[in-house]
Amino acid sequence: MTVIRKSGGRLGMLSMAVLAVLAAGCGTERPGDVAVADGPSRSAAATPSAPVDSPCPGESPTSTPPTTAHTSSPTAPPTDHYAENHGFRVPIPLHGRSRCQGLAAVARVQHALEPLRRRGDFRPESTRTALIGLGYRNVQSYGDGATGVGFLIDADPLCVEGTMSREATRADAFAGYPDGTDCQPPSGGH
Repeated sequence: MTVIRKSGGRLGMLSMAVLAVLAAGCGTERPGDVAVADGPSRSAAATPSAPVDSPCPGESPTSTPPTTAHTSSPTAPPTDHYAENHGFRVPIPLHGRSRCQGLAAVARVQHALEPLRRRGDFRPESTRTALIGLGYRNVQSYGDGATGVGFLIDADPLCVEGTMSREATRADAFAGYPDGTDCQPPSGGH
C-alpha cells in the first residue's frame, strides 16, 4: 500500500491562501451603504423583473389584461408549506405573443362551444367533436355531472382547459406545468 504524504508547508500555504481570500472579502459595499448614483444598485440587479404584457389584439390598452392561467400568490408565507409543496401543480402563465395566442384560442373554443351550451348538449363526445372541428388533435373531454362537461386541449405549446355548464363556458390557456411535460398536471413533485 502506498501512502502519499503532503508536507506541512503545502497545507499551511493553502490554508493561508484561503484565509487571505476570506479576509479580503468580495467587495467594498456593506449593508446600509448608499449605492453609487452612476451604477445600478445591488437590490435592483438582484430583483427579478415580472414580465410586462402588451395588450393583445381586441384588448383595450387601458384595461388590465386578463390572466390566462390560474395563479395564486399568498400574501404571507404559509406556515404549513402547502402552497410551496404543491407549486408544481400551478400552471405556468403565458406572456408576450404566446399570451395573445392563448387568448385567441380561448375565444375560438368559447365560440365553438356556445351553440352546444345553448342547446343543453353537455355530452363529452359532442364537446370533443366540436373542439376537434377547430383543428385540435389532442382533446380530452369528460362529464361533470348531468349539466356540465370539462375539457383539456393540448395544442403544443399551449394548453387550454375549461368547463361548460348551463351558466357559461369558461376556458383558460396556459403553458403547461413546472414539473410536467404536457398539459396534464403532474402527479408528484415538491
